[in-house]
Amino acid sequence: MQLSPKQVEYWGKNLRLTAVLLAIWFFVTYVLGYFATPLSKMIIPVLNFPAAYYIGAQGALIVYVIILYYYAKKMRSYDVQYGVDEGDE
Repeated sequence: MQLSPKQVEYWGKNLRLTAVLLAIWFFVTYVLGYFATPLSKMIIPVLNFPAAYYIGAQGALIVYVIILYYYAKKMRSYDVQYGVDEGDE
């Protein structure tokens, strides 16, 4: 089965978006986690607990939710643009 140029373009955009969002996920999960030890020496004055805890426990979760929201919103616009949306249900 041959894909049309429009389908190839759609999947290309989908893969690029997925690659960028996975790179952000990797950075937040592993790169920031690598620096948790130096950050644990920093205390957030108002909250009075280590910065690494806040970044790891709260910040990463917020980033994950933002990634999911952005992916859904962007894919919805791609679906409408390329005529493959299923409409509102």
